[in-house]
Amino acid sequence: MTPTSRGILAMSASVVVFIFNDALIKLAAETMPPLQAIGLRGVFATMWCGLALLLRGEWPQVHRIRHPVVALRGVLEAVAAISYLVALAYIPFAIATAVNLSTPLFLAALAVLLLKETVGWRRWSAIALGFAGVLMVIQPRAGDVDVWTWLVVFSSLAGALRDVIARWVPPTVPTLVVSMSSAVTLAVVGTGWAVLDGWQPMSHYGVALVLGSSLLLACGYQFLMIALRSGAALAVIGAFRYASVLWAIAIGYTLWGDVPNLLAVAGIAVIVGAGLYILHRERVMRRTSHGR
Repeated sequence: MTPTSRGILAMSASVVVFIFNDALIKLAAETMPPLQAIGLRGVFATMWCGLALLLRGEWPQVHRIRHPVVALRGVLEAVAAISYLVALAYIPFAIATAVNLSTPLFLAALAVLLLKETVGWRRWSAIALGFAGVLMVIQPRAGDVDVWTWLVVFSSLAGALRDVIARWVPPTVPTLVVSMSSAVTLAVVGTGWAVLDGWQPMSHYGVALVLGSSLLLACGYQFLMIALRSGAALAVIGAFRYASVLWAIAIGYTLWGDVPNLLAVAGIAVIVGAGLYILHRERVMRRTSHGR
């Protein structure tokens, strides 16, 4: 299997797994406080990652979780995940997923600030257009601030910072250790916060939803890191991330009867189009820099 095929398959798998994981945690948040569900999911995900490390004989490498870059990525993952999943409990599933697709837009802008990449007027125009699409989805009104949807925007920014940091993770650090770092941080922050707020009784149904979500989360982390480390061009595999919005619309309608209005649908199309164009320009620039 070629690196490109491997990267595409891994990214596609991560998209499906993460979307269903989000759906399960949204359902679980209907039976318990959102932060409690997030923290419990982090505990279960830590157990899955630990078991996988043992089975693969990589447990002796677990100390690398303390590497500064790995730890910082874990913190940013926790910030992005908690802010997104808390907001997800209060807004439609498809809307949250669509707004979260602004992560690549933030990533393109941060590449200039942190990675010193050169971004031309075409990509800047696409970034601006993409954020206009985000506003079309949010549909802000004077005097009516939708805190939860803007929290998803903040989550996207944190996720972009996480992805930038991921590029500096040493190649010697096993993928499962990176995944475990994210799970441990979520477990500590989520459960700690939930305890301070007052731990609530949980039904067997709610715990089962969180358990299933945690397994999907651990698998999603692994698939995503495999995709990022496959050697495939990010401009190619990144395009497959946008399939998540189709899954989100279908799941949101099936489980909650959510149907985005026409302006939101148009905004989703703008976000996806802008993101795909940015990925296209990155591929063009990479080919030009290599003289192809």
